[in-house]
Amino acid sequence: MPLRYVPGSGAPVSRPDRLASHRSGVVRGAAPARMQVQDLHVHYPGGLHALKSINLDVPNRRVLALIGPSGCGKSTFLRTLNRMHDLYPGTRVSGRITLDGTDIYAPGYDVVNLRRRVGMVFQRPNLFPASIYDNVIWGARLHGAADLDRLAERALRQAGLWPEVYTRLQAPASLLSGGQQQRLCLARALALEPEVLLLDEPTSALDPVAAERLEGLVCELGQRMAVVIVTHHLAQARRVADEVAFFLQGELIEHGPTSRLFNHPVDPRAADYLQGRYG
Repeated sequence: MPLRYVPGSGAPVSRPDRLASHRSGVVRGAAPARMQVQDLHVHYPGGLHALKSINLDVPNRRVLALIGPSGCGKSTFLRTLNRMHDLYPGTRVSGRITLDGTDIYAPGYDVVNLRRRVGMVFQRPNLFPASIYDNVIWGARLHGAADLDRLAERALRQAGLWPEVYTRLQAPASLLSGGQQQRLCLARALALEPEVLLLDEPTSALDPVAAERLEGLVCELGQRMAVVIVTHHLAQARRVADEVAFFLQGELIEHGPTSRLFNHPVDPRAADYLQGRYG
């Protein structure tokens, strides 16, 4: 059996495949949508139409994996969910994205609060030149959170990092390994107590052991919040996701439960990609 890291234990233990229930035909019941995306279009400067009429729900307490070849629009879609494109002048976003029924692109919407509620972890660790402790509570402190010590411990435990760092919280974060740094970025996002967590290829720069630990954490977090993960690894999508959305050339080609999409794709383009004919 594959290994799963248990936060707080300091060691991986054997676990059954998360999707064993899917493969046996038993699927968790439908989850309500935490976010809803309707007729989403994204245009980059220079005329590139990066996303074309995307309609997709982000279910609560589920892991949604976005798959597809490079340049298909996966990361672009992910960034629309917490308005990261606001930071890139000239990018145009149209359509409607709601969080708990409220349009996040409506005039006057509080973008700072949005990015607290919809946290994001990037492909490579983006640490601040500060201690482990200060990295964890950075955003929470800016938002005026109280009892930062308790909050930091809880976030580090949730990220499976507490047993490895609790004796050296004031040490520079740059001294951590690559896998630890990525989990520290995860802890920083979790310290804000998000309702939706966005992960953009979070294991692409990690070794297999560190990637396995992070996958286990993704599975656990998906029991408590909405998680959206971009991945190029089809096996990873099968291991961690409840639902999968396949993108191609800026379009959402097919979306559904993981076992159904992998085993019985409807669109021939999805079937070709999943069978390794391109991508």
